[in-house]
This record gives sequence, C-alpha cells and structure tokens, in this order.
Amino acid sequence: MMDCMFDGFAEDRVDVGDGVELRVRHGGTGAPVVLLHGHPRTHTTWHRVAPLLVAAGHTVVCPDLRGYGQSAKPPTNADHSPYSKRAMAGDILALMRHLGHERFAVVGHDRGSYVAMRLALDAPQSVTQLAVLDSVPIAEALGRVDARFAAAWWHWFFFAQPNKPERAILADPDAWYGGDPARMGEENYADYRRAIHDPATVHAMLEDYRAGLGPDRAADEADRAAGRRIGCPTLVLWTSRDDLADLHGDVLAIWQPWTTDLSGGPIDSGHHVAEDAPDELAARLVDFLRPNRRSESGGEVSTGTTGSDLPRDAGTGHGRLGA
Repeated sequence: MMDCMFDGFAEDRVDVGDGVELRVRHGGTGAPVVLLHGHPRTHTTWHRVAPLLVAAGHTVVCPDLRGYGQSAKPPTNADHSPYSKRAMAGDILALMRHLGHERFAVVGHDRGSYVAMRLALDAPQSVTQLAVLDSVPIAEALGRVDARFAAAWWHWFFFAQPNKPERAILADPDAWYGGDPARMGEENYADYRRAIHDPATVHAMLEDYRAGLGPDRAADEADRAAGRRIGCPTLVLWTSRDDLADLHGDVLAIWQPWTTDLSGGPIDSGHHVAEDAPDELAARLVDFLRPNRRSESGGEVSTGTTGSDLPRDAGTGHGRLGA
C-alpha cells in the first residue's frame, strides 16, 4: 500500500506550557476530534484514519503525546508525575485551546486511552464525546491482576523497574518492538522507528508506565471513591485479535460504573487497529460522533470473531508491549 501521509494537514510545534512542546498535525473543518496514540507509536499511527474523519466533516488533531515521538521529554521525578495521564491530559487541553477548540471529542488508543479518559474526567466541560480503544481503566486492570494477567502483561511491571528496561530495549529496539513497513505504511514505520531508536524517547515512554502504577492508579482510585463518572457519551472498542476480552471478560461491564452513557463492542483487528482496520474504525467513530446521536443503552451486543490473518506479535498484531 502506498501512503500519502496526512495530505492537506498542517504540521506544527505547539508550546502547551511548563516548557512542554508537542508536535501535532491538524486538518479539516467541522466538529473537532483529537486522536491520541498508544505505546510505542507516534501520532502517525492515525495516518489512515485521520483523512477519513476529515472527509466525514471533522477537524482532526493528531499530537505526539509528551515523551513520545518528537514531542518534549520533560525531566521526571521520584513519583513520575511529569508523565502522569493528568499531566498529559493537561497538555492536550492546552493544545486544543491553542488551536481554537474549547469543546471537542477525544479518541484514545492503548496508553492514549488513559489520557483520553483522564481528560474526560478532569475537564468534563471540554470533552463532548470519548472513545477508548483496547483498554479498561488502569485501576480496574491492576485490581484484577492474577497469574494470567501477570504472564500476559508482564511488561507493565518490567517497564516500571528502574534502568533495566531501557538497557534491554535499546540493545536492539527493532527486535524488541518489531514492526512491518508494508503493513504500517512506509512513512509511519519510519517515524515510529526513529522514536524507538531514540534513548530519550524510550526512557520517556517507560516513565509513562512508571506513572501508571503510581499517580495514575491513585487518580483512578480517588475518582472511583468519590463516585465521579464520565459524563459525556463514551464508546469502548476492543480488538478481537488481542487479549483484552480474554483476560477481563465483559469489557463493557467493567466500564459501566465509570460512565453515564456507554456503547461499544469488539472490532475485528489486531491491536494496532488504526493501522490494521482503518476503514472499520473510522466508520465506527463517524457513527459515534455524528450530531444528535442517541445513546444506545447498554452498548452493542455483537461478539465478533477471532481472525487469524494478522500476526499476534508486539509490532503489528498482539498488544503485549502496548497497553
């Protein structure tokens, strides 16, 4: 597949405060939506989805999250709070205001879904709709840790260790993360590969995971204890060729106590859904984001099927080194 990546989009560097500058691509006209990537991708993972949303009548904003890609890597501290999802959500709020969007929809995949969720909880006046892809809240995942989860998602705990994960990854980033330029698109793959070979980026991406076990879990637990819920319509999608449903069972049931207007279901794809199934993902998002959408109480009930034509590996299929 030949890619003309982000044709018609502007690429900028935006100062969002506290010395943090985000790289961002944005384009289109109409209702704004910001797309937040996961680990270890950059914003270019959305290069097949973003133009479809523009064609459907949206302004689309795709940033590199702080620490990722070519965005800033601020110094960390003992509790890793500079890489908390609250800090990252604050970046996105400042970015969208800089671009002139006071209210907007937010879509997050993998680690970006935690940023999207935190933004919806911390700035409910700004988020019109929330879509989260391939995740349950961090506090819910950690509260359900058992031997199966630890064996499958061991990277959450390895990445939280000091120094050793950086040394392991940087010894051979390509072997660690994988990736296929034919499937990802040449330009997307080149952008991703530049990121995983940069020691500062690898360290910052790991700080994201260290924050996950500390301030991010604490923020989720504080919201749950206070009874706070996401007030905007929320779409939850998970990929049938990854293991989220295998590990957690009824994904919508886990999200239900966190939301007030929930819909969702599986999508037939490997973990990196924006690259593997862009047309179906864009169609689901366009339908969810349409004006005057009515809530479908209880979400979708389709179960989907598990395919076998995509590899279940760390680079392009399975999400072991993702969420």
